[in-house]
Amino acid sequence: MNTTARYNRQIILPEIGDSGQEKLAKAKVLIIGAGGLGAAVLPYLAGAGVGEIGIIDDDIIDVSNLHRQVIYKNSAVGKYKVDEAKFMVSELNPLVKVNAIAEKLSAKNAVDLFENYDIIVDATDNIFIKYLINDACIITHKPMVYGSIFRFQGQVSVFNYQNGPTYRCLYPDEKTNALNCEDAGVIGISVGIIGMLQANEVIKMILEIGEVLSGKILVYNILNNEQQKFDFEKNTNVMIDKTSFLEKYNVVENQVDEILLEKILDEINNDEVLFLDVRNEDELPKINFKNSLQIPLMNLENEIEKLNQNQKIFVYCQSGIRSKKAAELLQKNNFKNIKSIAGGVLAMKQLLKEKV
Repeated sequence: MNTTARYNRQIILPEIGDSGQEKLAKAKVLIIGAGGLGAAVLPYLAGAGVGEIGIIDDDIIDVSNLHRQVIYKNSAVGKYKVDEAKFMVSELNPLVKVNAIAEKLSAKNAVDLFENYDIIVDATDNIFIKYLINDACIITHKPMVYGSIFRFQGQVSVFNYQNGPTYRCLYPDEKTNALNCEDAGVIGISVGIIGMLQANEVIKMILEIGEVLSGKILVYNILNNEQQKFDFEKNTNVMIDKTSFLEKYNVVENQVDEILLEKILDEINNDEVLFLDVRNEDELPKINFKNSLQIPLMNLENEIEKLNQNQKIFVYCQSGIRSKKAAELLQKNNFKNIKSIAGGVLAMKQLLKEKV
């Protein structure tokens, strides 16, 4: 295959040339999250000829994803995002090796996984995972390309680049409870712009050109096209090693117990069991369990007194992500008998239609 013809338009740039294209071909980049940001980052890295791209995500495609995760087709609803992302890259650029990892990033796999890549791209909307990514990058000495969206505003930065400032230097407070896209809302253009800016930082680092956003955070607002760039300093007191990393994150990760709905169908009419819906009130479909209560995740901590610590509680949401966060929160508040329904409503719609 004629690689010169494929990459000719960027090879003719004096900052790239044949040597730069060789750097891209040898580079290995891991993208964490195959949602809106990941769907914007991935095609541009693949199109540019990054030789090996890993993408890790355990989520499946829902129709509500398609307005912003534009690499997926309607026919792919219900399939794993990473598998469809890999197929997209194979159609776009078969010269790129893609490692599709249908798993959740955790303390158990992060460090070993990061060791295999040069650059780590944070394409998540989960605050807890962002700290985990940052800390694993510190341990493995890998740069972290950060992206974040809140409604019409996005942020981009590069952490731990050449021992520069980290995510904790900018956001030292782990207790921040920011909303994700499911709760706060998002327009596809926002994730597209921020994702492409993240891809740009990756390319600059690989090619060793331009000014990397290390020690700087770019804030972009799509409603008024304003952008600001702020400087921040490295906190030399941030110390993380592999032992403390594993101890810290494994404690949280080992708390949540998931269960399939099929295994608890007999509990649906049990007066002693509560089904806790942590979706927002306007989310569909509505589930009419006999013993149910709806408290959106964003309100759960403030309304936790509505729940009985000794009651058996099955928590569910739309896809199983928020329900795990809710279960973590409840267990931290001494609730003992909590399980998150795996896959959420999206995974159990047909079963509920037949049984409820």
